Amino acid sequence: MGKIKVTQVKSAIKRTQNQKRTLEALGLKKIGQTVEHENTPNILGMVSKVNHLVSFEETK
Repeated sequence: MGKIKVTQVKSAIKRTQNQKRTLEALGLKKIGQTVEHENTPNILGMVSKVNHLVSFEETK
């Protein structure tokens, strides 16, 4: 399995509680912070829920 880099690009202020919790579960707390995760269906689903707040790229 590959890896995926997720970077928070927008604030979680005025977002729903579910979106805030998803960012927290991904390990993102600040704008500009980047985390790396395994490329699994669970992680991809979380990224798709907050895709308007994050950017991501696949790495090998």
